[in-house]
Amino acid sequence: MELPVTLSRRNDLVKPGRKLAYQQIGISIFLVVTCALVTYFCWGLSYAISALTGGAIGIIPNFIFAWKAFRYSGGSVSKLVVESFYSGVKLKLVLTALLFALAFKFMAILPVPFFGTFCLVMVIPLLAPVFLKN
Repeated sequence: MELPVTLSRRNDLVKPGRKLAYQQIGISIFLVVTCALVTYFCWGLSYAISALTGGAIGIIPNFIFAWKAFRYSGGSVSKLVVESFYSGVKLKLVLTALLFALAFKFMAILPVPFFGTFCLVMVIPLLAPVFLKN
């Protein structure tokens, strides 16, 4: 089913929220890569891989949520807006759990860098408005 232009991703009401979400994801990527590089030079490759893995487990579901949550906007499609947010949250939680399970099953994870960068990614949406005022 083809959606009308008013329901598509071109809707101007969605742009500020989508922009903020993608800026937060960009900050997350930058900080995770920076942390992984610092970790690599201070403690070695296995620590850096754990840091990157923890960061990726935080970033990938956030990106999927942002893509899913900001698909629709406007009063005439309020049901679609709510449904897209709920489905985005559900998908984010399931994907996070799946990525954790895969990481624990198939990788040799070092807990401190892994959970450190994952927690950093989870805190960024709380701190980003301070740094992204405009």
